[in-house]
Amino acid sequence: MVSRRAEQQEDTRFQILRLLEENPEMSTRQLADAVGISNGTAYYMLKALVQKGMVKLSNFTASQHKGRYAYVLTPRGMREKMWLTARFLRRKRVEFEALSDEIVRLEAELEKGEASPSRPK
Repeated sequence: MVSRRAEQQEDTRFQILRLLEENPEMSTRQLADAVGISNGTAYYMLKALVQKGMVKLSNFTASQHKGRYAYVLTPRGMREKMWLTARFLRRKRVEFEALSDEIVRLEAELEKGEASPSRPK
């Protein structure tokens, strides 16, 4: 069983890889804002992805700021993104099924009770 924290880290890694595939020129601040994490966490995760060989840095030549980089997914990064996508979808399908079951149960409770629920006084 995977811990909730490990799932959150996996989801964050998935989101970062997905965003970088769509827009390699994103800054760490833009990534952090898009994913909902701190800039330091985004930097740490990018650095780890580079060290693991999933992302490579290349100069972003169109930028006037020559210190800007583009974060390009490597073949290993693409495989990781595909694996994370599959795991994310499986997890979300399970959550969807559980939520759908809960909705059916709640609707059945309402049907057994009043036609239109009133607020408690």
